[in-house]
Amino acid sequence: MDLKKNAAAIEAGRTALGLELGSTNIKMVLVNEACETLASTSYGWENQLENGIWTYDLAKVWLGIEDAFHSLTADVQSRYHVEIKTIGSIGVSAMMHGYLPFDKTGKQLAPFRTWRNNITGESAAKLTELFGFNIPQRWSIAHLYQAILNGEEHVKDIAFLTTLAGYVHWQLSGEKVLGIGDASGMFPIDEQTGTYDAAMMEAFDGLDEVKRYPWKLADILPKPLRAGKTAGQLTKEGAWLLDPTGKLQPGALMAPPEGDAGTGMVATNAVRKRTGNISVGTSAFSMNVLDAPLKAVHRDIDIVTTPDGAPVAMVHTNNCSSDLNAWVQLFGEFAELIGHGQTPAKLYRTLFEVSQRADRDAGGLLNYSCLSGENITDVETGRPLFVRAPHSHMNLANFMLAQLYGCFAPLKIGMDILVKEEGVQTDVMIAQGGLFKTPVIGQQVLADCLGLPITVMETAGEGGPWGMAVLAVFAKWHGEKALADFLDDEVFHNPESSTLLPTEEGRLGCQKFIAAYRAGLTVEREAGKAVADPADA
Repeated sequence: MDLKKNAAAIEAGRTALGLELGSTNIKMVLVNEACETLASTSYGWENQLENGIWTYDLAKVWLGIEDAFHSLTADVQSRYHVEIKTIGSIGVSAMMHGYLPFDKTGKQLAPFRTWRNNITGESAAKLTELFGFNIPQRWSIAHLYQAILNGEEHVKDIAFLTTLAGYVHWQLSGEKVLGIGDASGMFPIDEQTGTYDAAMMEAFDGLDEVKRYPWKLADILPKPLRAGKTAGQLTKEGAWLLDPTGKLQPGALMAPPEGDAGTGMVATNAVRKRTGNISVGTSAFSMNVLDAPLKAVHRDIDIVTTPDGAPVAMVHTNNCSSDLNAWVQLFGEFAELIGHGQTPAKLYRTLFEVSQRADRDAGGLLNYSCLSGENITDVETGRPLFVRAPHSHMNLANFMLAQLYGCFAPLKIGMDILVKEEGVQTDVMIAQGGLFKTPVIGQQVLADCLGLPITVMETAGEGGPWGMAVLAVFAKWHGEKALADFLDDEVFHNPESSTLLPTEEGRLGCQKFIAAYRAGLTVEREAGKAVADPADA
């Protein structure tokens, strides 16, 4: 890239900022008009389990955002010798779904209930039956209705209900809006109108237990916006939240705030019909853009939308790499103790590579990576669990392959419903996430697990923050085009990618592992009941 040209673009504000609040990191990516990354940074944070609720303190949202922006400005200063004083457009993304209610004064009424919580089983089941449409436990409407069924005092005072991305966008711009993809994880969307399904909203408002509240659902939900629309401007107060030094000027165009699923689709150029992508991290999900409606309602398949409003079949798992990361950290501690400390990148590469020597069924070893509950496998309370039989083949290679299989197992079970029962086909399936920073290994295991060719792009490790920056560029300079055409013509015209096919040996080995995994799920379910969490003591 031309440093002088990019320095001039930064000074002139011909840039876009993507901000994403993920499960373990708050990330920022600054790009130019060509969607080339100019600088990036991140701030680590973690959810907490408090009083049985997985949550984040909103005060830490702003600490993290301020820290990340400060680091970004320092990175820009060191690279380009200019300051960030103005930005062309900004986009906010975050973990989808969850529950963030506020009263008319803007006061938070309940702790943020994240997508990770499995506490809305009753409401999700009742709403699915009422609507004839699958309502997952993590959706905002399921959390709202469960709070109503629980008789929670704060519900009567709700004036605004939103997601984490919607909240941050509101604070930066003053606008109570939401990208249509993120909105589709709050309440079902009507593809034709681009807003919430009117008949379902009327059915919800008509429930006897809902009628007693002073609000209507339409009055408290954010307005959905398709990608490319203007979603307000960065206010003076919002600029101060990003940059308390006062150097950043207000006025940046705000793109519709999106969920991490939508930004993942953009980052992998998977928004056209019959395309699909898989994102893996703390959680995992596959997004399959439909060219026809599903034949049946499936409790393990969510119907959401792309950022421009096309219907998507989503398989979402609450757990993926958290348990794997914990084991890698443990091996790292051992390496330190024997005087051979390793960088995280070297640790992951070494441990992933040894899995290539494993028996393809992982030698009879099993790993359940359930840090939290898992809807697809009916695990109510998570307890990470490693299991082996007396005659299992226990070695490091098999252990690591069992870890990788355990990461992908719930996703495999959900995808089997979509592929085998519904016959959904995709022309391309693109994977992204930090797990693929180590080349080939995770990609091949995923291909073997799903029995599908898996493509990884050079942006596999960039993911959502970059995808959100791309949406901000789209809203600022290209909103008149179709999103899919913009991505093809302006962003991915010459992508670097690699595709791996499933191997027969790997596919059969994974099938054997999954069969044993399914048979042992009773143990995982019982572990959640029998093994106490020290945090609950």
